[in-house]
Amino acid sequence: MLDLNKMAEICRQEDYLDSALYIKHNVNKGLRDLNGKGVLAGLTNISTIHPQKVLADDLISRSGELRYRGIDINELVRGFVSEGRLGFEEVSYLLLFGSLPNQKQLGEFMETLAQRRTLPTNFVRDVIMKAPSHNIMNMLSRSILTLGCYDPKADDISIENVLSQSLSLISTFPMIAVYSYHAYNHYAKGESMYIHLPSPSLSTAETILTMLRPDKKYTFQEAQTLDMALVLHMEHGGGNNSTFTTRVVTSSGTDTYSTIAAALGSLKGPKHGGANIKVTQMMDDLKENLTDINDEKQIEDYLERILNKEAFDRQGLIYGMGHAIYAESDPRAEIFKRYVEKLASEKGSCAEADFELYRKVERLAPEVIKKHRKLYKGVSANIDFFSGFVYNMLDLPQELYTPMFAIARIVGWSAHRIEELVNVQKIIRPAYMEVSEEVDYTNLEDRN
Repeated sequence: MLDLNKMAEICRQEDYLDSALYIKHNVNKGLRDLNGKGVLAGLTNISTIHPQKVLADDLISRSGELRYRGIDINELVRGFVSEGRLGFEEVSYLLLFGSLPNQKQLGEFMETLAQRRTLPTNFVRDVIMKAPSHNIMNMLSRSILTLGCYDPKADDISIENVLSQSLSLISTFPMIAVYSYHAYNHYAKGESMYIHLPSPSLSTAETILTMLRPDKKYTFQEAQTLDMALVLHMEHGGGNNSTFTTRVVTSSGTDTYSTIAAALGSLKGPKHGGANIKVTQMMDDLKENLTDINDEKQIEDYLERILNKEAFDRQGLIYGMGHAIYAESDPRAEIFKRYVEKLASEKGSCAEADFELYRKVERLAPEVIKKHRKLYKGVSANIDFFSGFVYNMLDLPQELYTPMFAIARIVGWSAHRIEELVNVQKIIRPAYMEVSEEVDYTNLEDRN
């Protein structure tokens, strides 16, 4: 039998590449330059992100910018909020079809999603309940691949069929995620299990809350805040890891179910979709280790210990701070925290106190990071900094934090998959530069 610990160490030694080689050959690690800007890998008309606003080589604003189909995210949110609507369905239509729907189109789209909010007969019993797991992202992946077995046109990659499959997945993602959690909570934790059928009259955010809660009750502020989280997580420029995965896998000509399962695997990673859980755990650890959470000096000292790998998970990371693209501000976080504050106010004094602590860390962490780290661009709170706190206020279990991201991002993945199929017929095949030396073959009997 192989000694796996010994062989793993051999892998570390044999696979290690000196960082100087990347500089020598002008190869960007992680396909990103020192400023965090990604290597240009394609074109998209779906969304746009900018670290700052520049016109004619003049810096107009240092604030980050996000646009969905050319519409500034602030204007988009302001539009549906001012008219008293939840936005997930409206923004989904925009990303999929390129323009905002009129009233008739929005009604038809919402009706289509509601009609498709169903799973095959006995799917919950045979697939979700038979082998429950604490990792709901894995349950989503398995369930999506299994849905492909029920689809007689699974391998049809015509735009019409892929669009139909995408609409079904957008509709059923919330059901699979919530039902998977209930199955795990029952079989692994011995708690009661609720399988509430979604009402066709409810929005996606309202559907999630009713399926999750025993009494199906929720307030408008709860639904609006969850809806805002879904809208802001829905799409992000095309260059993020899971969306790039979607386009890479799509380019091979494979089916929708395999493509989305691959994207889920990418999003599951703690460097991508799992960051909000780490923020929540970090903040809990902060509260446990401070004698006075209002003492800013204690907060600064704790954050410095995190950077020095002396506190929390000892990885040297203040979770929820910084972004690959944004510098001075993440527009999603700036929008989201307004609704976080409203929800905290509705929840009462304890939630309000926690929100104030989050605001202190949001303000202090960038200063601590700038003091202790060499930075090539600014640093600020990203949307993950607040999303875990919101999910906690909504009584969502941590097992569902990353799946909530997936429930939103399936819309962006679907839009990018369709755009890739429409425009590009070549498989994505990046190049890697060989840096090894030539070695002669050695006969078996002559090897040490």
